[in-house]
Amino acid sequence: MAKIGLEAAQNLFRMIVEGTHFDRVLRKATIVALSPSKCTCEMTVEEEHANKHGTLHGGMASTLVDTVSTVAIMASDRSAAGVSTDLSVSFVRAAKIGERIRIDAECLKAGRSLAYANVTISRCSDDAILCTGKHTKFFTEK
Repeated sequence: MAKIGLEAAQNLFRMIVEGTHFDRVLRKATIVALSPSKCTCEMTVEEEHANKHGTLHGGMASTLVDTVSTVAIMASDRSAAGVSTDLSVSFVRAAKIGERIRIDAECLKAGRSLAYANVTISRCSDDAILCTGKHTKFFTEK
């Protein structure tokens, strides 16, 4: 199967985030790099992404892991989105409102029915790791 290109990935990402559903919380994230099985996005943490402590909300971090890893999987040989079967996020340190963050996702393996991806969310200013995530997806079509 053909891998999606940067422009197609950006269009897909825009389609996902510009809707009226939950994914619209990602509308301020942008894809800055895409290569086979890898996707990198950046965004600035704003009040709408924060918890009551003024730091990146865990649910927002989990949504970033889910969505950016899905784009990385779609940039692999599998080039399909699939459905999530497992998603885990480990929180290492906080990102404050106003800080710019980078989300690096890599599809480790995309087989016939399952794909596995790892994600690191880090602070752009000092590359400090904020969160790490793992995502497994199942493909309904062969």
